[in-house]
Amino acid sequence: MLMKQLYGLFKLLNSDKGTNQIAAGIACGFILGMSPILSLQALLVFFLMFFFRIQIGAAFLFAAFFKGIAYLLDPAFHELGSAILELPSLQPLYTQMYNMPLVPFTRFNNSIVMGAGVFAIAMTPVVFFIGKKMIATYRDQIVARFEKTRLWQGIKASGFYQWYAKYEELKNG
Repeated sequence: MLMKQLYGLFKLLNSDKGTNQIAAGIACGFILGMSPILSLQALLVFFLMFFFRIQIGAAFLFAAFFKGIAYLLDPAFHELGSAILELPSLQPLYTQMYNMPLVPFTRFNNSIVMGAGVFAIAMTPVVFFIGKKMIATYRDQIVARFEKTRLWQGIKASGFYQWYAKYEELKNG
């Protein structure tokens, strides 16, 4: 399943379409990487990934990448989360949220989770647009250079590639 998603990501990455799907996958991976794996917010992101046309392979790949970055940023997230959780004006809201049926499963009362969550909410649109820009740059510069190499010209001239191209053309109509 995961290999099929990663193959789909690679195929979509090298096609001329699907930029928003991949960028949304990167953004979902960012949120998953910044939040605890077994949490309500992660479940919500999984639901959104399956409900909308979001590239799941990109989400899982970037979730692993951003999980490592989140680990390195834990001290900063702790500081941010502590500052937010200790605001006296929000204490009644936190008490009310903690007494709700499902909200405590978000682990909002953990300073690192709160800091990472606020950071993820603030930065997700930025990650989405940076992802779109990176995909466009990849397609314009890296793929174009690779297609000019002798290696690619040789692969493209091979009988196997001709057969595969015909197969893909017939399969996709």
